Amino acid sequence: MAWIRLDKYLADMQVGTRSQVKEKIKKGRVVVDGVTITRPEEKIDGEQAIVSVDGIQVNYSEYEYYMLHKPAGVLTATMDKKQKTVIDLLDKTARKDLFPVGRLDKDTEGLLLITNDGALAHDLLAPKKHVDKQYYAKVKGMITQKHIEAFAKGVVIDGEYQTMPAVLEIVRAAADMSEILVTIREGKFHQIKKMFLATGSEVLYLKRLSMGTLRLDETLEAGAYRPLTEEELADLQRITKKAEGLEKNE
Repeated sequence: MAWIRLDKYLADMQVGTRSQVKEKIKKGRVVVDGVTITRPEEKIDGEQAIVSVDGIQVNYSEYEYYMLHKPAGVLTATMDKKQKTVIDLLDKTARKDLFPVGRLDKDTEGLLLITNDGALAHDLLAPKKHVDKQYYAKVKGMITQKHIEAFAKGVVIDGEYQTMPAVLEIVRAAADMSEILVTIREGKFHQIKKMFLATGSEVLYLKRLSMGTLRLDETLEAGAYRPLTEEELADLQRITKKAEGLEKNE
């Protein structure tokens, strides 16, 4: 990464607000590579510098990645004046540039990636990148082979838009309610709900299980989150790089 102002470095790492870290720096409480720094605007090497505040070392990370088990009833947004958002579920000390990758409807549960890495977010969401997203759903009525075939061809929603082909798998089919798995590559507004409505059914419950190689950690309770493991992050970065090659060949 490029060199970065010391006050921004510390603010990004939630040592305090920009004004609070400036005060700490001016009071001589910040040491960089063994030297006390008193100028907030001092630029340091974010990757190499050893920074400590009041004797405690602060490690800088340019990007952060979290897996959130989104509960129903929470908005997929960074902020809202009236309703709770997924960012509100994070610890108050979390950095302020985090955002959800894509969106889940308010009443939809499941996997949500929270990060500040805009490039990775774009790659995961772009339909041309071929990143699959799998959902589990309970839907009204009997789901049959006809539904599977319709989803495989793409379903016309909103009167004119034909979705990309989707994979529909039946977990349990019954006259009153069926359980299914559906895999899509897009993320149109209410897409899965609209696809079932267009084929004569209705979604009663929806939960996202995966995005690309990232699968929901079922040990995470609804509303809980954790950092991605190194392996999970590496796998996501690998599939988006692979998708880049596919896109160029199209």
